[in-house]
Amino acid sequence: MNNFLDKIQAIADRYSELEGMMSDPEIIANTDRYMELSKEEANLRPIIEKYDRYVKNQNLIKENQEIINSSEDSELIELAKDESKTANEENKNLEQEIRLDLLPEDPNDEKNIIMEIRGAAGGDEASLFAGDLLSMYEKFVATQPGWKMEIVSSSPTEVGGYKEVEAMITGDHVYSKLKYENGAHRVQRVPVTESQGRVHTSTATVIIMPEYSETDYKIEPKDIRVDVLRSSGAGGQHINKTSSAVRMLHLPTGIMVFMEEQRSQQQNRAKALQILTTRVHDYYESQNQEEYDSTRKNLVGTGDRSERIRTYNYPQNRVTDHRIGLTLNKLDKIMDGGLGEVIDALVAYDQAQKLKEIENG
Repeated sequence: MNNFLDKIQAIADRYSELEGMMSDPEIIANTDRYMELSKEEANLRPIIEKYDRYVKNQNLIKENQEIINSSEDSELIELAKDESKTANEENKNLEQEIRLDLLPEDPNDEKNIIMEIRGAAGGDEASLFAGDLLSMYEKFVATQPGWKMEIVSSSPTEVGGYKEVEAMITGDHVYSKLKYENGAHRVQRVPVTESQGRVHTSTATVIIMPEYSETDYKIEPKDIRVDVLRSSGAGGQHINKTSSAVRMLHLPTGIMVFMEEQRSQQQNRAKALQILTTRVHDYYESQNQEEYDSTRKNLVGTGDRSERIRTYNYPQNRVTDHRIGLTLNKLDKIMDGGLGEVIDALVAYDQAQKLKEIENG
């Protein structure tokens, strides 16, 4: 508790210091510096407001204890006890909220994402499941105010579904919720092609990358090779008349993006650069190429059916997230976009683990 209160007091001291600095005429005249301090103050304000309520409740509890110890009025004593009980309960909640506020924030949490879904082990059934996962995410995105999803590239299969599909999801704090989807998703069900009614196990994989724009991360033009090709994808008759598809290669890493989903070469070029920038940043964020390749291999496709973060069991209408031991018997609702309960549980688990690390550290 003392460590917790020490941290809060340090924040309160910093908040007071910021208020003083922001009234300094020299700082007010320096727009960039003033905006920087204003942002820091705004980030601390919710913690300070909760702490003020916490201290107010502590003082009330102390005053009520004096009444309980000294008063002979039984009605007044009961009132003091009730007030203290309410204040104690609120302070328990406030303390938990403040502890969560003190957790270090993932700098990517507020970013948009690029999502890759690929059929892995299981042939046609894996491709079909990749399509089912895409549909699940599309429906979930539709439930989130202000979120939008755009398919930026895809490789559909003859049986339906996708060999791979790439989407961009934009909105408020998209990465903070969907980063937990990163990994291998296993499905257990009877494929439409199965005549004996046997349950098969297949795998599709999901990669979530925080989006980095050209303003966030700059790639040198000399490091990019661009090829313009005839499109074979979307765009109707227009694609047969012009070379609108774009293949963009980052020479130092060998990372390549092919884009033909947009109607014009200019649109495909802009979208390809956006995705290439994100992938190259993702590459360099890794410590080295070996780790990068290993991570991608683990997530994207060793094809091992035992490799999983979550299992979708259709015969039993069950979804199990193996990372936190969560099992929900509502697969139909989850596949219909009701992913919120799973994500909330993952966020809560992640926060609890981080709190433990701080308390033990």
